[in-house]
Amino acid sequence: MVARLLGLLARPVASVTTLGCFLDDERLTVPRHYAGFLATMDRCRALGGRYAALELSSEALALGFAKAWPCRVGAFTNLSLDHSDAHGSMEHYLASKAQLFMSLPAFGTAVLNACDQNAALLTEVLGDGVDVIRYGLGSRGPAWAALDLAAEKLEIGFEGTRAILSPSPRFPDLPSHLELQMIGEVFVENALAALGVALALGVAPARAVDELARIPPPPGRFQVVKRKPYIVVDYAHTPDALARTLATARQLCRGTVTVVFGAGGDRDKQKRPLLGRAARAADRIVLTSDNPRSEPPERIMDEIASGIGAHAGLERDADRALAIRAAIHGSGSEDLVLIAGRGHEQSQEVNGSHFTLSDVAIVQEFGLH
Repeated sequence: MVARLLGLLARPVASVTTLGCFLDDERLTVPRHYAGFLATMDRCRALGGRYAALELSSEALALGFAKAWPCRVGAFTNLSLDHSDAHGSMEHYLASKAQLFMSLPAFGTAVLNACDQNAALLTEVLGDGVDVIRYGLGSRGPAWAALDLAAEKLEIGFEGTRAILSPSPRFPDLPSHLELQMIGEVFVENALAALGVALALGVAPARAVDELARIPPPPGRFQVVKRKPYIVVDYAHTPDALARTLATARQLCRGTVTVVFGAGGDRDKQKRPLLGRAARAADRIVLTSDNPRSEPPERIMDEIASGIGAHAGLERDADRALAIRAAIHGSGSEDLVLIAGRGHEQSQEVNGSHFTLSDVAIVQEFGLH
């Protein structure tokens, strides 16, 4: 979203995200590490680009990335349990994210989710002269400060999401309606964050909101692969993300909701029972493997199941393709199957080897697309 909005100011725009490295809509064939980032930035500069939208990992920030590459605008979405293997504590995780905001220049802007209580702490590390734009949705929690960007009266459907943008004294020219092709409340939240970044850099509010409506859903983010039954692939791999994605599924589904998921091996072991607790919102739960890495998939599923407890609709199959097939074949036309945890990923890591595995492709290979 940020990259598309900045494209209204100047192109090309470099973007470095979980999905890869891009110049506008062109995906670059570069390494998935620092050398690829450098190559992307260098090519963008050579073509006259002025802006880059970067998804900065907390691990990179902990290593000092923002000191080497200070950003003009930093956006904070939320803090939820993730990367515990890298940080050891939520305090270290937040402190790592805070590096982005500590490094903002005096003319920079912090775009903060004021409905996440952790973001209030970030205001304490901002340098003199750094502006703050606050956004949020009340469903995440009460705002700790007045919101500059907010939305209400959300309407979520299989064609996208609509919302009313609250009047903003700070941005009086903001249109009243927001339309997104993406499905779910979280995308409204993300759109508000992206809108804050764009407005901070001078994009006209009406142009920004109009452009947001044109952006297609990213791969693997509540991606509807099939209808009747509805089969959705989503990247949700944290307890908070899984809970929110299931809430969206429940809101859309007239029948039963099935979730198929696992958890990555060798990482974030403490979140496994919490994933199980979040999954209890589904009528049917099919536990399977994710990227087991060096761990036995059965042990990972046991740890997830400890958070599920007694659940009449619990099934298990370590073979992800078979688990997905079983979930779909047991679903009626009004039911919804959420395949969570891997989203856009195209391979599975098992004992140091990578095997081709795509949740979307599995659905399509079974003749269900």
